[in-house]
Amino acid sequence: MDKGVLGEMIPIVLFLCITFGITYIVRLLVNARLRVKMLQVSGSKELVESVVQGDMHRDQMTALRWGIVTVMEAIGFGVIQAMGWTDINAGVVAMLLGAFGLGYLLFFVLARRFG
Repeated sequence: MDKGVLGEMIPIVLFLCITFGITYIVRLLVNARLRVKMLQVSGSKELVESVVQGDMHRDQMTALRWGIVTVMEAIGFGVIQAMGWTDINAGVVAMLLGAFGLGYLLFFVLARRFG
């Protein structure tokens, strides 16, 4: 990669990182504010505990999903390497998309069984 392309990519990547970081922080603040308001209005400890447990379960499922998808992508890249494919062509793209899809299908099966 020449310095011109790298010089153009760094500000773009930096902008995206800052944007996603700010979005995540705003999401955390809104969720915290919602919980505080819910506790003030209802005062029901059971309601707050159920919301917190639901959020925890959602976070666990998200981690499971991305873990499975990442492992399947790694397997897809491993198959590509083992087959000796060095050029990006339709077969390589199909292998990666197939691994991604299989990861999501595997997550769906496991989430239905354990979720």
